[in-house]
Amino acid sequence: MAIKFDGQVAIVTGAGGGLGREHALALAKRGAKVVVNDFSPAAATAAESVVQEIEAAGGTAMAWNTSVTDEAGVAAMVTATMAKWGRIDILVNNAGILRDKSFSKMALDDFRLIIDVHLMGAAICTQAVWNIMREQKYGRIVMTTSSSGLYGNFGQANYGAAKMALVGLMQTLSIEGAKDGIHVNCLAPTAATKMTEGLMPPAVLEKLTPDSVTPGLLHLVSRDAPTRAILCAGAGTFERAYITLTGGVHIGTGADAAEQVAAKFDAISDRIGEVVPKDGSAQAMNEVGKAMAASNG
Repeated sequence: MAIKFDGQVAIVTGAGGGLGREHALALAKRGAKVVVNDFSPAAATAAESVVQEIEAAGGTAMAWNTSVTDEAGVAAMVTATMAKWGRIDILVNNAGILRDKSFSKMALDDFRLIIDVHLMGAAICTQAVWNIMREQKYGRIVMTTSSSGLYGNFGQANYGAAKMALVGLMQTLSIEGAKDGIHVNCLAPTAATKMTEGLMPPAVLEKLTPDSVTPGLLHLVSRDAPTRAILCAGAGTFERAYITLTGGVHIGTGADAAEQVAAKFDAISDRIGEVVPKDGSAQAMNEVGKAMAASNG
């Protein structure tokens, strides 16, 4: 069945170019009314250019020029969206910047800036729409994470920390939103954008087009979307990432417990029987369960 968004309203942040632009165009093409958010000090913004593209193709959109770190600006965007269209069904937290440098040479101001834009920006935008979605009993939210957060990448300690933090935000919000029909997921894209120019050879960049990522985004914000998924996407290939928990080994608290952890680290790391916990309590339940079994054994 074709994925359609007729009658739905979507906000896409950082949508003046790259992945955000592609997301906005695709959502509009499939029937959504789209708020194209981007931040520019110029009078004629990239967001307005994307709105013109959408309207030229027969779609409906409006531009909103504000930083996702500006709480008042984001609140005004949400208020204007509700006044114009009366609902918000989809939020795509896509806005982002890079300040790459090895950690030893990284200014803490650049660390804070990345955290502010990626993590706090997503939190600000999400909280601004959260109660609207709760009242509607429907919402679809996507956090844009990254392989740099999931697996690490040299020179991106700030970016990786922010992107992994978004996974933690998604994990909890998917639990809190479940009763109100709010699905929250993460998208980890690999795409050639202005942020990645010069990082990869041209032959690779040719495959990593933004439009090869967007099909994954469309599924994550559809009516049949999963919740609490980490979907990786690039060059038309799609994978899932998981945060798992191994079965572990009960060692106890004896004087040689540290040495036992070292000696049994391979067994502790054994992935046979690992699980994807339904929430954070699973770790404690596993640990206490093994401790009680050892006491009773």
